[in-house]
Amino acid sequence: MIREDLRNIAIIAHVDHGKTTLVDEMLKQGGVFRENQAVAERVMDSNDIERERGITILAKNTSVCYNDIKINIIDTPGHADFGGEVERVLEMVDGVLLLVDAAEGPMPQTRFVLSKALEMGHKIIVVVNKIDRPDARLDEIGDEVLELLLDLDANDDQLESPILFCSGRSGTASLSQYEAGTDLKPLFDTIIDYIEPPKGEENEPLQMLISSIDYNEYVGRIGIGRIVRGSIAVNQQVTVCDYTGSKKNYNSKIVSLLQIQGLNRVPVQEAQVGDIVWISGIEGITIGDTICATDAPEALPFVKISEPTVEMTFSVNDSPFAGREGKFVTSRQLRERLFRELLKDVSLRVEETDSTDSFRVAGRGEMHLSILIENMRREGYELAVSTPRVLFKQDENGRKLEPIERLVIDVPEESVGSVMEKMGSRKGELVAMHPQGSRMRIEFLVPARGLFGYKSEFLTDTKGEGIMSHVFDGYEPYKGDIERRKTGSLVSFETGDAVTYGLYNAQERGQLFIPAGTPVYEGMVVGASPKTDDLVVNVCKKKHLTNTRASGSDDALRLVPHRVLSLEDSLEFLADDELLEVTPESLRIRKRVLSNSQRAKIRGNAKK
Repeated sequence: MIREDLRNIAIIAHVDHGKTTLVDEMLKQGGVFRENQAVAERVMDSNDIERERGITILAKNTSVCYNDIKINIIDTPGHADFGGEVERVLEMVDGVLLLVDAAEGPMPQTRFVLSKALEMGHKIIVVVNKIDRPDARLDEIGDEVLELLLDLDANDDQLESPILFCSGRSGTASLSQYEAGTDLKPLFDTIIDYIEPPKGEENEPLQMLISSIDYNEYVGRIGIGRIVRGSIAVNQQVTVCDYTGSKKNYNSKIVSLLQIQGLNRVPVQEAQVGDIVWISGIEGITIGDTICATDAPEALPFVKISEPTVEMTFSVNDSPFAGREGKFVTSRQLRERLFRELLKDVSLRVEETDSTDSFRVAGRGEMHLSILIENMRREGYELAVSTPRVLFKQDENGRKLEPIERLVIDVPEESVGSVMEKMGSRKGELVAMHPQGSRMRIEFLVPARGLFGYKSEFLTDTKGEGIMSHVFDGYEPYKGDIERRKTGSLVSFETGDAVTYGLYNAQERGQLFIPAGTPVYEGMVVGASPKTDDLVVNVCKKKHLTNTRASGSDDALRLVPHRVLSLEDSLEFLADDELLEVTPESLRIRKRVLSNSQRAKIRGNAKK
């Protein structure tokens, strides 16, 4: 059976190359919205964090109808840390739109997601987006994409991929860079003509691969996947098979069946080969399972998801302020929440430790884990997290291997020297340099641990004008020690409320992280010291009262504005002997050992 009335595509690109904006215009021109309907920008970024940060975190489905042909579209994340989302949804489609920024060209994540699509043999439509940018390089971008395809061993069909020139913001596409389009009709026509319709055996027993999981309080787990063979109907008895063979096959019943139309899930009674559907009623269903007919239980192979490269320890918050702000504070609640996340996120790993109060959580990168932490604190969880650590491996000869990132940096020419110096100290290896007008694009291979804490330094060194992005490249032999942090911490001497007088005296020792009136406790980090050693400061110290006081003398104390740390900044700043206390209302950096005298004893013993 060939479904001429259907096309399944995914949109893949590097972060910020305009995927979600292009989908907005495809929906508008595909007639999903009424003419007078008010539509939010980046309508597919429905998650609060996605809207705040302007990034896509979760892959999402939508569909448009064009000339009576339904086009299922999957909008994917651009950040390397969420690559697991991209890898598994590529199983559901027959072709991809590869978006490339008309000025930036192919970037590290473009290479990563394109290599996965090529491995699966998908057809590629190259879309050069943002052609209305004043610094667009339309003559060169086509050659750069072709070089990338050759580099990734694309087959002859993939090398002949059509190229379109689009402006996602204005909703135009054309087949020539010299002609401005008027709408997205050329893009829709190319999708219909070039991407193959789904094929499959209509009358054979059912096979459907679960590529994504959603959760609903009323119906429980919802499996999302594509029907590879046969058909599926409501109330049908099915068998659930596991591709690893580790789980026993079991029978269940399809309670509800939904398909996507525009932005809405619509109930249907039956679905055919090639359809992407949502099914509920099957308990214990996970990503990678195959839904089969009861008389033909055959599991489909599932794509191997790349392994995590960074881990952190999540533990119960045991600070003096524990339990004041959070709703979920016990180890049981923390454990349940982490293992629930595994149902949706295939690239996450959670392991129990010797302690019942802490868990090792491994992911694709700092951002991958920080989004999980941010979601948990918004849900009312209170926890403590350790500094991020890379996951090492050993080869057959017993050599220690570490994850290496391919880092692409785009900076003004005057900042090249400081970037080179910092990369040298972080064991970065220069791969390529390309001038681009008054800017320089530099490519490095750098150990993943060398990038911890570098982003804020990089923005300072480039006066906020630099752009950096990186993607996992592979494992290489251990490169040697890298100094994680060149600054020390300013640590609170006692428990109380920070006052202006105490902060005024402390600010001479370094940069403060807290304003006056902030509750602090002994061992809490209140600032950064320019020296490598930690300094204990008393930010609760009040001015002694005397008989003679000049009115307004306290008002004369001027505090330097404190630095407000975001979650990512806090994780970057953490030293090995520190923890980050995360609550729904606060982020506090603290020492593992809170007592100042105990830490002094430990340091003394270490020197002996």
